[in-house]
Amino acid sequence: MPSPSTGAHRTHAAPKPMTHRQVLEALTGLLLGMFVSMLASTVVSSSLPVIVHDLDGNQAAFTWVVTATLLTTAISTPIWGKLADLTNRKVLYQLAIVIFVVATASAGFAQNPEMLIASRAVQGIGAGGLAALSQVLMADIISPRERGRYMGLFGAVMALATIGGPLLGGVITDAWGWRWNFFVSLPVAIVALIIVQKTLHIPSRPKKKTSIDYLGIVLLSVSVSLLLIWVTNAGTHKLDNWSDLGNNDWWSLLTLLMVGGAILAGILFVIVELVVTEPLIPLDLFKSRTFTLAVVASIATGIAMFGASVFLSQYMQLARGATPTQAGLMTIPMIAGLLLASVGIGGLVTKYGRWKSYLVVGSVLLIAGAWLLSTIHYDTNFALVSLYMFLLGAGVGMTMQNLVLVVQNSTDPSKIGVASSGVTFFRSLGGTIGVSVMGAALAAKVAELLGAAKADLAQALLSLGADAPHWAAQLQSGSLPKVSAMPEALRVIFEDIYAQGISHSFLIAVPFAIISLIAICFLPNKPLTRMTTSERLQASEADLATVSVPEAMQELTATGPISLTRREAREAGLSAE
Repeated sequence: MPSPSTGAHRTHAAPKPMTHRQVLEALTGLLLGMFVSMLASTVVSSSLPVIVHDLDGNQAAFTWVVTATLLTTAISTPIWGKLADLTNRKVLYQLAIVIFVVATASAGFAQNPEMLIASRAVQGIGAGGLAALSQVLMADIISPRERGRYMGLFGAVMALATIGGPLLGGVITDAWGWRWNFFVSLPVAIVALIIVQKTLHIPSRPKKKTSIDYLGIVLLSVSVSLLLIWVTNAGTHKLDNWSDLGNNDWWSLLTLLMVGGAILAGILFVIVELVVTEPLIPLDLFKSRTFTLAVVASIATGIAMFGASVFLSQYMQLARGATPTQAGLMTIPMIAGLLLASVGIGGLVTKYGRWKSYLVVGSVLLIAGAWLLSTIHYDTNFALVSLYMFLLGAGVGMTMQNLVLVVQNSTDPSKIGVASSGVTFFRSLGGTIGVSVMGAALAAKVAELLGAAKADLAQALLSLGADAPHWAAQLQSGSLPKVSAMPEALRVIFEDIYAQGISHSFLIAVPFAIISLIAICFLPNKPLTRMTTSERLQASEADLATVSVPEAMQELTATGPISLTRREAREAGLSAE
């Protein structure tokens, strides 16, 4: 009789469970990497006009500095996730940090808009890896049941980076100059690289032959790029070099070409994914009701998260006359709601093992927060505005990370990478498109209200006496006004107009939040397993040996039961959903 260490029963040794302290040490590197990747995008938002002005850039350059990062982050996220299922995840995470550090330093030294745009594009590739791989690596070291209390930390980091980044960027720009917006994150990224190397120890994965879906990568890149570029630029300016195509508005020949090209590339991408050996996004994931519904629900969460960071800051500055620093401080209720909900609900999920009721409550809070924010005016009591922001933040905190957790809990452990990054990808893509549509609605509403207020504006200008020509020129320049510096007569009009426009844009998020609630209600209420991804893979190997090799079956009978209980085998999630 063969020994227990031979034959088909041979599997990788079960990893020793990590202590709470070891988990926190390993998570420190992951959290720092995720924090700097998000901060790199948000910290420059308040200083971007200064940056583009200093580099002699135009409005097109301004748009591309933002769009380049969004494009590469969204496109690279599923690619990193797929690679995580094929190769060493720790090495991939460290590679993403190195790419991020190099690109960030390059952006800080940029001498022209082209160099800045290129650096930000590469930076987005690294940021996509950090965002996707941090979730996958956490699944390697923490079981879904225990992951709730740690998920709250990720939600808190995302909240601080998303909402606090613009405030930090404004302070840094005023104190040391805009280049330090890039340099300030470099030491943190390097520390993250060192901590990950020293503290993150994941079980070795069996080597297997891999193939990269290069055609799928190209088609996905083309489809997403065309779609995001169209949404970002539609209705904003005339493309002088393509004057024969007409204006770049929502209904034009250029729109037809870009949207049509995006749809065609998307269809070809689906066809390729059906036939390749190692698809970039395995379409059989959508056979899982949990994955499909989580993707739908994540889109609304992304719209709420990105929309809050963009439009709440504008509301504070344009509708309430706050400075950038004051606007950052005034969004603290949003941070508080997200932080308390992420940490508190994460702890409850770990303690009781229940998750669905919290997701339902979170989606209801999303609806309430978005709808209430659609009712605000320039003179709404700030205590009420703070309550509305808190509700929206709590809704994001209760849903964002827990949706990833639910998907990881029900997905085949060999596909954790693509499943996790898939949810993140669709959340980012949906959020980016949603925010762009909200921004277009804001611009259209403001233009409409300004046209209706011409008589009031003319009367206000006449009351300014000698200063009237100066402010008339400012209004005709087409640039965003600095409301806090306006005379009282003009400030009241503009605060009212922008408050109405921004509240109107929040109304767009409401139907998406309702769809999110419906999707969450239909999510299968599967119990959270206490096994990490590595342990589930161990169970999968043992199960395969048991059912496929008679000799191994006899050996298991002779040597006694394996260490897994029936409950643990069920929790391994080995059966297809």
